[in-house]
Amino acid sequence: MMLNRQRFKEEWQRLQNVDWQSLDIKQAGEWPWLLKALIALLAFLVALAAINWWLVGEARDLLAAEQRQEERLLDEYRRSASEAALLTDIRSQLSMLEDQMVQMQAMLPTNAEIPSLLDSISEAATEHRLIIESIRLRPTISNTYYIEHPFDIQVRGGYHALGLFAADISDLPRIVTQHDVTLSPIDQYGDKLHSGKLRMSLLARTYSDKTASVAEGGSP
Repeated sequence: MMLNRQRFKEEWQRLQNVDWQSLDIKQAGEWPWLLKALIALLAFLVALAAINWWLVGEARDLLAAEQRQEERLLDEYRRSASEAALLTDIRSQLSMLEDQMVQMQAMLPTNAEIPSLLDSISEAATEHRLIIESIRLRPTISNTYYIEHPFDIQVRGGYHALGLFAADISDLPRIVTQHDVTLSPIDQYGDKLHSGKLRMSLLARTYSDKTASVAEGGSP
C-alpha cells in the first residue's frame, strides 16, 4: 500500500515536471502513466460526445418533434372535448332557431295575401276613426332570400288614435315593419273641423319568401 502511494506520488511529480511544449507523440510510451490516463479519459469523453451527437442527436430531434406533435394533439383533443360538451346546448339552440324560423316563415304573406293585408290595415284605420288619405304599393324589391313589398301609408286623425293604429299594424298576423314615420299638424288655418288632428305618413314593408313566390309562379 505504501509502495503504491509512493508510486503515485512519483508519477504525480513526473506529471508536474512535464515540459508540455516538448512532448512528442512518438515518445508517448515514456510519458507518465497519469498523463496517459488523462489523455485516455479525454479521448473517451470526446468519443462519447461524438457518439452522442451522431447517434443520439437524431433520436433527440425525433423525440422533440414527437413531443410537439403530442402537445398539438392534446390541444385538439381538449378543444374537441370542449365542443362535444357544448354539443347538446348547440343542438338545442339550433332546434329553437329552426322553430323560430318556421314561425317567422309562417308570418310571411304570399303574393296572393298582399291585397288582404292592405285591407286589414285599412280596417284598422277605420276602426280607430282615422281618415285614410292613401295606401299605395311601391314596386317590389327582390333580395337574395326574400322579396320586399314596400307601401306608403298616409292617414290623419287624433294622436292617440294614430298610436293605436300603429300598434295594430305591429300586431297583424303577418310581418309588417314601419319606417320613416312622420307626424305633422293639419290645423294650420284655424280649421275647427281638423283642430288637434295630425297627419301620419310612414313607409311600411312586408316580406314574402322568395322560394315560395317562385313556386307560386310569381316573379323571383
